[in-house]
Amino acid sequence: MLRFLTSLPFFVLMMGIGAAAMMVPSVHALVRGDHFTAETFLFGAILGAALTLLIGLSTRSYSPRSVPRSQLMALLAAFALLPALFAVPFHHAVGTISFVDAWFEMVSSFTTTGATLFDNPERLSPSVHLWRALVGWMGGLLVWVMAVSILAPMNLGGFEVTSPVAAGGGAVSFSQVSRIADPSERLARYGFRLAPIYAGLTGLLWIGLMLSGEVPWIALCHAMSVLSTSGISPVGGLHEGSAGLVGEIIVFCFFFLAVSRLTFSRGMVGDEQRRLWQDPEVQMALALLAIVSVTLTLRHVLGAHDRNLAETIAAFWGVAFTTLSFITTTGFESRDWSGATDWSGLNAPGLVLVGLALIGGGVATTAGGVKLMRVYALYKHGVRELERLVHPDSVGGAGQQARRIRRQGAYIAWIFFMLFALSIMVVMLFLSLTGLQFETAMVLTVAALSTTGPLAQVAAEYPISYEGIPDSAHVILAATMILGRLETLALIALFNPAFWRS
Repeated sequence: MLRFLTSLPFFVLMMGIGAAAMMVPSVHALVRGDHFTAETFLFGAILGAALTLLIGLSTRSYSPRSVPRSQLMALLAAFALLPALFAVPFHHAVGTISFVDAWFEMVSSFTTTGATLFDNPERLSPSVHLWRALVGWMGGLLVWVMAVSILAPMNLGGFEVTSPVAAGGGAVSFSQVSRIADPSERLARYGFRLAPIYAGLTGLLWIGLMLSGEVPWIALCHAMSVLSTSGISPVGGLHEGSAGLVGEIIVFCFFFLAVSRLTFSRGMVGDEQRRLWQDPEVQMALALLAIVSVTLTLRHVLGAHDRNLAETIAAFWGVAFTTLSFITTTGFESRDWSGATDWSGLNAPGLVLVGLALIGGGVATTAGGVKLMRVYALYKHGVRELERLVHPDSVGGAGQQARRIRRQGAYIAWIFFMLFALSIMVVMLFLSLTGLQFETAMVLTVAALSTTGPLAQVAAEYPISYEGIPDSAHVILAATMILGRLETLALIALFNPAFWRS
């Protein structure tokens, strides 16, 4: 049976997993007595299983001429087409939205963006909320697996900063080996190693949130959203739940899974010699966390009329939690975040959160954004250039890898920054053509490219509703979410001539 599964194309495997996952909200709805929703997801699972079987039988003997090209195309198809399958039961269960809107919702969930058309969570039944969180959770697991099994061998997704091979260049040598594992084989091998870790951490967080007083199914949705950094919530955010301060502390600890891959995949991509506190991404995240938390807390303290220690500590915690949440592109707010703004009378610094979301989390994690490793490479390059201004005859040390990061790594990181900036400009232009204002277009573009959907609620002067924008803007944002999840370099690598040679 395992051999048959690994002989199927990756896209077909994902279809089968998605179809099987529809049984979870079906059973949940049946237990709650919601027979209509239960039948909807049951029929969706049957339809998905039938399509998987038909496509699987017809493509079982498919052998790609170029493995790297096949892998990247499969990832692109997964994030673009699988949400259409996921949207079928979602659209029927909700019944009040178009299929395009349902597809947008599923693309947002599967890319772990978390942007939603439902400003009022009560419009959806608990089982439908569970499906949204589950789709985001599956998308997060896919990101884990694809980073280790696909992007790392190709030196993409942030690995190009530390690799001596050019971005995408690893795929060329990778394709010259006489016997290589096909995409399904590699994905299955790493999937079997990472899935238990992913599920176990989710279960651990679920239990922690329930012990802190959260309702079980809400705790499960929030646990899946934190692990996948999707920020999906059935109650409008973590701060609207009943977990309280204890729940926020537990979630804060789990945010670090999206800061560095060393927290869960040590030894899988050659990092077994590096300790966690020596990881540049962890150091960069802690530095950002400290600087932003202290600065914004002082801002609140100086703006407050009634200064006291309790309010200061609460403000610091609210800022620290929200800062790390947006660095990891999760988008959950602390309940003390809004409390601090009420205390000081100052508006929330939305542009700071935009900047944090743009920076993003760690390489090979579920976080989006530019990635901490690229920011670190540019930082080290800048420090070295300043040293040379003071001491032109100085010699840069710290080993071969550090020199690689300061030179070629910084160069490729700067290229990615330019591509990211150009992507923002192009998407904003298209959104402006749909009638959106400049600020709205800017915030929505950054939210989509960094896969931080909740950014729309806190970054602008007034919360931005995804439901209030045109359908054409929904399609543009959905495509932008896919671009942000796969990254521009991965898509450009598809145009590598070596990928298309037989």
